[in-house]
Amino acid sequence: MPSPTTPPLGGSALDDLGVRLHDGVGTIRVWSQHASAVQLVVFDADDLDWEIAQLPLERRPGGVWQVTTELLQPGARYALRADGPHGPGHLFNSETLLLDPYARGLAQGEGYEEWRSVVIEDGFDWGGVQKPRTPLERTVIYEGHIKGLTKRHPDVTPALHGTYAGLAHPAMIEYFQSLGVTAVELLPVHAFMPEPRLLERGLTNYWGYNTLSFFTPHTAYASEAARKGGPEAVLAEFKGMVKLLHEAGLEVILDVVYNHTSEEGIGGPRSSLRGLDNAAYYRQQPDGTYIDTTGVGNTLNTATDAAARLVLDSLRYWATEMQIDGFRFDLAAALGRDASHEYDPEHPLLRAIREDPALQDAKIIAEPWDVGLGGWQTGNFPVGWSEWNDRYRDRVRNFWLSDIDYARRASAPVGVGGFANRLAGSANTYSEERGPLASVNFVTAHDGFTLHDLVSYDVKHNEANGEDNRDGADMNRSFNHGVEGPTTDATILAARRKAMRNLLGTLLLSAGIPMITAGDEFGRTQRGNNNAYCQDSALTWLDWDHEPWQRDLIAHLSLLTRLRAENRALRPSRYARLGEHVPEASEMDWYDQNGETMEAEQWNDPRNRTLQYVAASVPENGETNRILLIVHGTEAPIDVRLPDSIEGATGFVSLWSSADETPSTENRRYAPGEVLPVPGTSMRLFRVE
Repeated sequence: MPSPTTPPLGGSALDDLGVRLHDGVGTIRVWSQHASAVQLVVFDADDLDWEIAQLPLERRPGGVWQVTTELLQPGARYALRADGPHGPGHLFNSETLLLDPYARGLAQGEGYEEWRSVVIEDGFDWGGVQKPRTPLERTVIYEGHIKGLTKRHPDVTPALHGTYAGLAHPAMIEYFQSLGVTAVELLPVHAFMPEPRLLERGLTNYWGYNTLSFFTPHTAYASEAARKGGPEAVLAEFKGMVKLLHEAGLEVILDVVYNHTSEEGIGGPRSSLRGLDNAAYYRQQPDGTYIDTTGVGNTLNTATDAAARLVLDSLRYWATEMQIDGFRFDLAAALGRDASHEYDPEHPLLRAIREDPALQDAKIIAEPWDVGLGGWQTGNFPVGWSEWNDRYRDRVRNFWLSDIDYARRASAPVGVGGFANRLAGSANTYSEERGPLASVNFVTAHDGFTLHDLVSYDVKHNEANGEDNRDGADMNRSFNHGVEGPTTDATILAARRKAMRNLLGTLLLSAGIPMITAGDEFGRTQRGNNNAYCQDSALTWLDWDHEPWQRDLIAHLSLLTRLRAENRALRPSRYARLGEHVPEASEMDWYDQNGETMEAEQWNDPRNRTLQYVAASVPENGETNRILLIVHGTEAPIDVRLPDSIEGATGFVSLWSSADETPSTENRRYAPGEVLPVPGTSMRLFRVE
């Protein structure tokens, strides 16, 4: 295994890229295989247009260019110029000022041409605060936007609204803890730029999937005081946020965008990689045409050591210097494409990310697809990677929404078998070696309908995005329950609330790693917009003024996360094997509505959408825990007879029901064989005693 000081990609020739301070001077190392000349340009501290020095870099082995100078001191503003051959694949321009790809700080300008790299001296007083290192099987992820989470929060200091410091405000920490989540996953915080086409329409890139720098936190998310203090103060605020969240036992996971950059397609901005070595950094045809597997104009060519190493070095920096706990990789299939542009699960970068000592404790999560040929790779990432499970999302939505919609017009199209597989950990998608924790289960994410809109709209309503409603997914597996959008019909509103509880209940009671989208716990709406990436407004900021039904929904989620934490049977780390004792697995038994063992023909019978699921933990240490979950997937109520053949079971203690508007604290005990009336489309959880 490689040592922490010698990453595996590209060897020692690619060590210490960027600026390193030593002995009162600074050394900058930049990679460009095809350049004929590289120049360092240093600027005045106050006037970013005033060049005070230009120094040539010397070519070293391995395509690295280097110079040492006393001008590179902490806080120094600098840029690069590169010259080289012209022709297919090359876009050198000796007049263009370029950002150092390894710059730890940026001085903010108005456009691509006006950004400058900044020399940063690493260091921060962490006060002994350590990473929480929450085990995967106990992880509950809360995905949110750094600005949207606190922009409208009444208890967060106004000066901190929408900032790194605001996220770590005591009011937010108390809220996260009350929900029972263990990790906050932030939409991109790497420095990014909005696309010119959005600015022309009066919009912006709110989500941030348009990276300008892989090492620098986005300046606009810092407080005004930190922005005025410069890049060093922005870094300190970010680290302070991480420290306070860690102190509260909360992990920080970053949504990272390494598959492409903000340089867009040919003709787009030339801000860094394109000007340093376009032919090596981006995937392209022999004639220089870009191979775009990301849908945004360019794709980073991780088949080259330098590009792959850039990604790995960035991850190492965020995991060590910034103390980040994990990473969710946007369009991760693009990172695993080889020199032939085909996905390879044994790609050196994918293996290096999981094997690098600096990332051993990091949670590594793939969005396991891109938009290129052969780009859908759910279930095909290496051991040690978890994945967003879109098959889980689709099956759960179908069961509680699309199937119910279809049943109102005809009859339910499928039985309960596919849903049960997802509930039990998606063993038909992930290998036994990887187990159920390879699956990051989600029903919604930042991209798509919110939970509220999923149960309130049949179709998308993206007119505000300025693309005539052409953008965003058309297949949503949603169900408006009878009326499109807002309604005052009490029956429809009640059905929608129960559907949200069913979806959240399924998410928190399934084997795998649950991910909750911020605001879903109180039914946030985007008014049917399922692609709000360009909306930086009240449409996308969380509203903290909640009605009683919203407070009830929060209470349901908080109870579900607590029950998940208390019942080991809901959190298996491994798949069970029939007739074998598998430590850290959950042994599962399945019963029908009559309390009888499910027969093979019942699983896929559309007339059978009711099951009883018993999971028993098999811990290496501690007591065995057993739960019973009743799932009823039709709108007609039904009587369910509790199983009386479970070995050693003397009763069932009621823990939660999705039929309750407000969570019940009754915890009534039922006897084996007792018959329960179960309302239509509902779930009920018991502890087996």
